[in-house]
Amino acid sequence: MSEVILEKLRQYCAYQERCHSEVKYKALELGMRGPEVEEAIAALIAENFLSEERFAKAYAGGKFRMKQWGRKKIRQSLKLKQVSDYCIRKGMEEIDAEDYYKVLQQLTEKKYHSLSKEIPLKRKYKTMQYLLQRGFEQELISEALEQIANNGEL
Repeated sequence: MSEVILEKLRQYCAYQERCHSEVKYKALELGMRGPEVEEAIAALIAENFLSEERFAKAYAGGKFRMKQWGRKKIRQSLKLKQVSDYCIRKGMEEIDAEDYYKVLQQLTEKKYHSLSKEIPLKRKYKTMQYLLQRGFEQELISEALEQIANNGEL
């Protein structure tokens, strides 16, 4: 196993949290092949440069706080990165339920108010679609829309 490539992988992992599939792809990009790649990943895990659980927590927390993604979108994105179900569950624990609902309410109000020229039913539908695309759960979206309705805004 090339020490030069391993050092590049260490730097790659030190820069930000990575998942195993990203590191594997980078190793192949740098010219490693076959069992070398698995050895490099094992070495990075042993040296604590690589931790999928740590990655999942950072990713879930970051996507929620910065991009205001919903749980479903974050979970799907982690699955695409081939992160284990256990690590995905651990990552999801980073999202505080109270903050999650607060963000959902803010996004719902903002989107709903931006559609003031639409008829109420279309306004509600478009708001629902927007929040579903962001990865929020339908039941929670309905609840947030209902709250706007109870405030006499519908």
